[in-house]
Amino acid sequence: KHNNLSVSSKCSTGEAPDRRSKVTAERVALLVLSALLAAALIVIYRLSFENVHTKKSLQTLKDEHEALRKNLTVDTCPKCEEGWELHGGKCYYSSTRESTWNQSRDYCRRKGGDLVKIDSREEQFFLELRVRKKMDNDEDRFWIGLTDSKEEGKWLWVDDSPLNTSLTFWIDTQPDNWPGDSPEGEDCVRMGKEKRRS
Repeated sequence: KHNNLSVSSKCSTGEAPDRRSKVTAERVALLVLSALLAAALIVIYRLSFENVHTKKSLQTLKDEHEALRKNLTVDTCPKCEEGWELHGGKCYYSSTRESTWNQSRDYCRRKGGDLVKIDSREEQFFLELRVRKKMDNDEDRFWIGLTDSKEEGKWLWVDDSPLNTSLTFWIDTQPDNWPGDSPEGEDCVRMGKEKRRS
């Protein structure tokens, strides 16, 4: 009897290679799914971090908005107390009491203000009209918040800002240190009709 040896194709390729390709395909699928899951987790983490950051920013903006809202008054136009006059967003008070510059400043401060600082030609024009209405005679004067009492010749407003000499609404020679009533001269500035000097 002869025995034939034959090689079966099943034996040459065997079942093991089929099993390996199945395992390799499963591993690849598992790796792809793991990578997708990791990417999804990273995206979720990043979105939640941005969400927390956005909520904090929103809360900060809400707090700032509330603080600003509390600082605003219902009425956007300032109101002046009785006896004061509103002009250009400021309240003005004119007193006809005779007093020194320092006494006048103290009086203004007790009323919640200070002697006026003139910042523009329009403001000076407004004040000139008010002063003329209050003047009983040509010698009446009204103190303003300008002085050189700290340093002679260095004119400062009551807020310690220097007089802007480029402003052209002053009379050319003013302010000066006129020594008419005192040998030390004047240290403070008044408004009123220009006095003729002899």
